[in-house]
Amino acid sequence: MPVDLVPSPLLAVPGAVAGVPEGPDAAVAWHYGDPFVEQRAAAQDAAIIDRSHRFVLTITGAERLTWLHTISSQHIAELGDGRSAENLDLDLNGRVLNHFVLTDLAGTTWIDTEAERGPGLLDFLRKMVFWADAKPEAAPDFAVLTLIGPKAAAVLSALGVDTVPDVYEAVPLPGTNGFVRRMPWPTADSFDLIVPRAELARWWERGTAAGARPAGLWAFEALRVAALRPRIGIDTDDRTIPQEARWIGDIGAHGAVHLNKGCYRGQETVARVHNLGKPPRHLVLLHLDGSADSRPATGDPVTAGGRAVGRLGTVIDHFELGPIALALIKRTIPADTQLEAGPMAAAIDPASVPADDEPQAGRAAVDRLRGR
Repeated sequence: MPVDLVPSPLLAVPGAVAGVPEGPDAAVAWHYGDPFVEQRAAAQDAAIIDRSHRFVLTITGAERLTWLHTISSQHIAELGDGRSAENLDLDLNGRVLNHFVLTDLAGTTWIDTEAERGPGLLDFLRKMVFWADAKPEAAPDFAVLTLIGPKAAAVLSALGVDTVPDVYEAVPLPGTNGFVRRMPWPTADSFDLIVPRAELARWWERGTAAGARPAGLWAFEALRVAALRPRIGIDTDDRTIPQEARWIGDIGAHGAVHLNKGCYRGQETVARVHNLGKPPRHLVLLHLDGSADSRPATGDPVTAGGRAVGRLGTVIDHFELGPIALALIKRTIPADTQLEAGPMAAAIDPASVPADDEPQAGRAAVDRLRGR
């Protein structure tokens, strides 16, 4: 288990099987005895998933949003109360350092991100405050539960939530100082409950009593992969830029990078690729040959004819699609190329290949100037 990652109390739930030791999800349940049934519930009914290993922090102060707007990739300066967004922290070369979800509610901006990256993100935010009226602080007393499925709204109603929020909207959670927000992934019916950590078990019990099936993180991850949503540090590496990982887009487009906002660290690379170039790789869905005796691992090379053409991300079994994975593949590799991922054959899902045949705005402008 990663250092300082405290095991969730929900690992004491009967049937809970923890994530892989020393892995990023070791502190929460990977499944509760029947992972495919749990996935089916998340896709077709309602399931509640423990994601309490997420790192939660808060930012207070009158300038919290305008300040954060200047140092991150999304346009959030005028984010309304009860609104959420996805955002990125980039390095000077435009490589992705952090992906996080933020919600502004009642004078506080809440941020949650990967456990292992949270301390580094908090340290960066604190160093960038300078004279701004913004105060980033860790919020270890809060945790994340996720409710997924077409019947999730009925569960929320049973929990006292009168108005089901729209995508990226958040409303207070009755009976506590937490809140519930709606996310556009891994399914259209996905809700995060940010609750006091001391009340984690109580909200879990209330959710299951209201009809949500206990599900492990395996269910969440399988649906996330199928939805082509990358996870920082697993489906990305230290060279990944936003265009490669499908993070381009404003809040309305469910993205994490607004292409028409003021300067921020790494913006030059984002703008240059958008206007003049193409990303060297793109994120695709791979279907894996399930007949192999062993499985590849995150970070393994994806090869074509013995030549490395990509990097493997999350590898997982999906209740309908079978063994699948996300991978960063060279953009020039045709979708019908025969690939290998570790010990097994792999094939790109052609529907997952992003369309990039439109001319860039910068190239088109140059061509017009040259009379082409």
